[in-house]
Amino acid sequence: MTKKEVLEIRHQFAQATCSIDKICGCYVDGDRRKIATMKEAFLSLPEEEAFKYFEIFKKNLSGSIGKNLITMPFPTDSEFNGGTQEFLLKLRNSKLEDDELIDQFYDKVIENYDYTGNYLILLIHDTYDVPGKTTDGLTMDDASDEIYEYIMCCICHVNLSKAGLSYFDSENTFHNRIRDWIVDVPDIGFLFPAFIDRTADIHNVLYYTKKPEEIHEEFIRYILGTGMPVTAGNQKEAFQTIITDTLGMDCDYEVIRNIHENLNEMIEEQKDSPEPLTLSRNSLKNLLETSGVSEEKLQTFDANFDRAAAASVNQRPVAEGSEETLPAPAPGKVQLYANNIASTKSFEVKTPEVVIKVNPDRADLVETREIDGRKCIVIEITDEVSVNGIPVKY
Repeated sequence: MTKKEVLEIRHQFAQATCSIDKICGCYVDGDRRKIATMKEAFLSLPEEEAFKYFEIFKKNLSGSIGKNLITMPFPTDSEFNGGTQEFLLKLRNSKLEDDELIDQFYDKVIENYDYTGNYLILLIHDTYDVPGKTTDGLTMDDASDEIYEYIMCCICHVNLSKAGLSYFDSENTFHNRIRDWIVDVPDIGFLFPAFIDRTADIHNVLYYTKKPEEIHEEFIRYILGTGMPVTAGNQKEAFQTIITDTLGMDCDYEVIRNIHENLNEMIEEQKDSPEPLTLSRNSLKNLLETSGVSEEKLQTFDANFDRAAAASVNQRPVAEGSEETLPAPAPGKVQLYANNIASTKSFEVKTPEVVIKVNPDRADLVETREIDGRKCIVIEITDEVSVNGIPVKY
């Protein structure tokens, strides 16, 4: 899903546009026991309560594409009878009216969501009347092309509020505040089916994780049944490994600075595009070539890319003790999201004793030189200089 498609669904989580018809929930304690369940017609909720749910739902569709929000395809096997996609399709088609099916879903989550504290499983069903668009992209609210029917799941930790003093109006004084159990923003969640090209795509699911490096493998394996995504951290590590292995002894400052500048230029050119910038094997190879990497060094690039990409793919068994693994992208098909591998906000030069952070647009102010037989990092001074906030002469 693109950023624009995600935002279109997020836009529905407001009082004026909401069409959610059902909300279900299950409160689970630290011992994996169901403490309470609920099932409500969403539009009958009090406005203030609905607003709090909207905040949770919006958070479940927030963050960076390819980092917090990952579109993941279902393997063909999962769409057959008894598969994970087939189960989710049944759940959606039931419009959350089948209590037995909902209870099965809760049981699956409780069994496969690894968390020791209390948490809330939220599940909603919505039927979104997708408005048509003119050829020049204008939305026609009175013309609907189709209906997008979906379910969305949010799993939120439930924590005790902090202890402290609270003011009591009736007594005009302060007393110890009563600690309440508060529902936090989602830790993980998903949207099924994915909303791609402004239509339902039952062959994909949009997965959300609050912490990109904590993807909850068991949940993905047994609830969604999709292949494991390449995490943002693994993408960055793969990128650095590819550069290091390809350049070898020629991995000098000038080449790395060129790669950084050219990559940031690519990001800037595509900043208004709904599609995030991704680098395939070929586009990354072109980046290195335009950054001054020699043709001789590029001869090893393909092998280096495949090796690093294969290491980044989290191949895990379908079940404990099984040799069968969940499907994962072939190394040559792995794509690196630019926002996961590059920083447009800082350019860092680091030694064991010194860290230099530079405005990424002025990385040219830093260069390497040999002075009096010693290798040095030289910083050009173009304006005032301060040390610990104190202006100094130079």
